[in-house]
Amino acid sequence: MATSGAVGEGYSGLNGIVSETEHKIMTDLPAELLEYILCFPVLKHVDICNVSCSCKRLHDVCHGRGKVWGHQYKLRWPRLQKHYRQNECCDWLKEYRTRHTVGLQIRRTVVSISKRFFTEVVSNDIGSNFAEIESLGAPEHFCEDELLSILNSDRRKSLTLKYYAKKILYFLRQQNILRSLKMFLEQPAEQQSALEGAVLVDQYCNPLADVSLDGISSQLEEITDKVKKMLRMKNSSHPSLRVTQGWSELERNTCWNLERQVVVALNAVLYEQLQYKGNECDYYNPLNSYIHQVLLRRTGIPISLSVLYMTLARKLGVQLEPVNFPNHFLLRWCQHQRGSGDIYDFVYIDAFGKGKQLTAKECEYLIGHQVTADYYSAISTTEVLLRMVGNLLNIGKRGEGNEKSYQLLRDSLDLYLTINPDNVQYLLLQARLYFHLGIWPEKVLDILQHIQALDPSQHGAVGYLVQHTLEHIQHKKQPVEPEVKRRSAAEHVEVQYSVGLIMKHKRSGYNCVIYGWDPKCTMSQEWITTMRVHQLSSGANQPFYNVLVQDGTCRYAAQENLEPHSAPLEIAHPEVGRYFSEFHDSHYVANEELQTRYPEDMAETLGTFCMSNSENAKKDT
Repeated sequence: MATSGAVGEGYSGLNGIVSETEHKIMTDLPAELLEYILCFPVLKHVDICNVSCSCKRLHDVCHGRGKVWGHQYKLRWPRLQKHYRQNECCDWLKEYRTRHTVGLQIRRTVVSISKRFFTEVVSNDIGSNFAEIESLGAPEHFCEDELLSILNSDRRKSLTLKYYAKKILYFLRQQNILRSLKMFLEQPAEQQSALEGAVLVDQYCNPLADVSLDGISSQLEEITDKVKKMLRMKNSSHPSLRVTQGWSELERNTCWNLERQVVVALNAVLYEQLQYKGNECDYYNPLNSYIHQVLLRRTGIPISLSVLYMTLARKLGVQLEPVNFPNHFLLRWCQHQRGSGDIYDFVYIDAFGKGKQLTAKECEYLIGHQVTADYYSAISTTEVLLRMVGNLLNIGKRGEGNEKSYQLLRDSLDLYLTINPDNVQYLLLQARLYFHLGIWPEKVLDILQHIQALDPSQHGAVGYLVQHTLEHIQHKKQPVEPEVKRRSAAEHVEVQYSVGLIMKHKRSGYNCVIYGWDPKCTMSQEWITTMRVHQLSSGANQPFYNVLVQDGTCRYAAQENLEPHSAPLEIAHPEVGRYFSEFHDSHYVANEELQTRYPEDMAETLGTFCMSNSENAKKDT
């Protein structure tokens, strides 16, 4: 540190910004005024470091807990302000250094990941290999902020960095949500809220979405206010309208008419005024199960609409209970003395059917067959969550075998087994899923060991999976060098197009980008027959291209079916960043890993682009 008499050092620290006289005048200013000056937006952290090294006076003004470093910290990382109380006394310089160091570590980790994961068949197995992220020991909000900084940078650049940053953020947020879910499940049953549980399910399946319990609760408060407004017109003295006192015990136990007024008003607001409805047309869309999407789209399935309806009713003083009715989730509303076990003492509410009230017999008409009295019983919040997650599991199993359906299946299995960790059926499904995807083999062995302990009769299935998982682990220890395809090779002479080119399919009309090619079709004879490749003029004996399609699918297209796009545009495919580092005007730039596979393709892509520009210029003249 320089002293006030070390003038030469002072000028060095200020980089010649001020003269000796100006420096003297500046140091004689009151500390508050100096802090004000040093908080000007034009000054960066490097400037503050230089100023603080110029003399003891300015060093003291720029101390770590002062306004100057607090301003620098908040200016550079504004998203982090929510983690500090207003006017909190903090060592801002220490926070600044820590956040800066964490940012460098995170970026190094993200950059290194592409080399490790590029060759994997399924690249969303990030979580199983990210121990180093958690081992940094850094505050989680610092890690998340750096990842968000990467994701919010220039839209067309650093695509590979963003691709893996997104996957890391997905993984880290899910780990936090799982911890929150476990804490939620440890609470006494009477303290567990179905709404909070539904929000946790929603957050886990949509970790990158802005979903919070506070945000959802705020939206429900708005609906509640609308119901109260309607109630006020019918009965201005209704107990639900009281700000502090609420319902008395006598009112709760005897005045069924007061509860009916709430239910009528709730139905009017929810189904008539706000137009909520059951999604009959797109019943198996997973969005119907996510509470933030139910509120946004005003549609859902029986269980999600029931959670919404039940929460609103309870806010207004009406205690409804969830009923795990087969094929159609319901709510029940006691019409007699509370605590009754007689199923005929309840009215059953169909939140999916616009709040229609049913008798026990009418519930059976709803599903077309009789059921035992057990199905009319109220269930716990944990059972509600199992039913909700079970719906998502079934949707995942019905999926088309693409990455999206696999991700839903993985997420819903994680949730189900967090709630019910000893379910052998779903443990086995999880092990088989990971085995099928070729990911996380060490965890597969842990799952299989757990299954064997729970149910020794599963030894046949367990033994098969153990044997092949061990083979997979051994295979991973013997890395295979990636195949390098050079366009100059004689066997590749017929390959016309190159990776990074934006193409259009002549028959199907879809837009896509090439990320790989083969000189001849390499698919099985069964695939060739199914896709009627023999009907093409050149059949399978022509180049075929791996393409990322605008609709999110990956396809294998024949050369004769593709043509360069006349007006190239970005392809909104989730896997673009895995292969390309940048979108440049009319083509994608292959990242380092893809260029290793196709070392001569980028020059060809640039040549095609330049030729296209030249031809367009001739047409213009």
